[in-house]
Amino acid sequence: MSNYVKRFSAFDRVVHWVLAVAFFVLLFSGLALFAHTFFNYFDFFGGPQQGILAHKIAGIFFLITSVLLFFTQIKDTCRFDADDAKWFGAFGGYLSRSKIDIPQGKFNAGQKLYAIFAIIAATVLGLTGYVIWDPTAMERGLTQWSLMLHGLFFVLIIVGAVIHIYLATIGNPGTAEGMLWGRVRRVWAKKHASKWYKEVTGDSD
Repeated sequence: MSNYVKRFSAFDRVVHWVLAVAFFVLLFSGLALFAHTFFNYFDFFGGPQQGILAHKIAGIFFLITSVLLFFTQIKDTCRFDADDAKWFGAFGGYLSRSKIDIPQGKFNAGQKLYAIFAIIAATVLGLTGYVIWDPTAMERGLTQWSLMLHGLFFVLIIVGAVIHIYLATIGNPGTAEGMLWGRVRRVWAKKHASKWYKEVTGDSD
């Protein structure tokens, strides 16, 4: 018997990594637009004009891949049950020194919440980005609100991404293997996603 369980398809992984690349292009070009302190980040793109163009193109890819990723996983990210409520009550066990074993599905309650937040943030950033694509083309009040919301969700999604990356790597070793190779170790699946593990393997142990 293999020591691994398939977790993500090749399509899921390609979409995820295109999304990740788009995010980092948006991050560095966005920081250059966000504050003068980071203006030299435009040098990564060959100058301000190229950086702004890269930001716009990456924004399109970011929105499309965010929607694709969310809807391919919607069955597992938008269903909450009593175990998810327990997970929230215990903060996932991250604040406890004792071992807390709360059965979880393919994604734990925190990952589900992050997925919902991410699609909301991507949608807001996409819509407001469309408005400010050409600031002079829209009504002034709408443009001002869009700029404010765009900046706010830009900061929020950076914070969310930092937490997401940490928990997928250092915080929970073995998690990233799912998006790198498409499979995770059985021991990882039993520990972090026991309900999902039983569902896909039929293993009751």
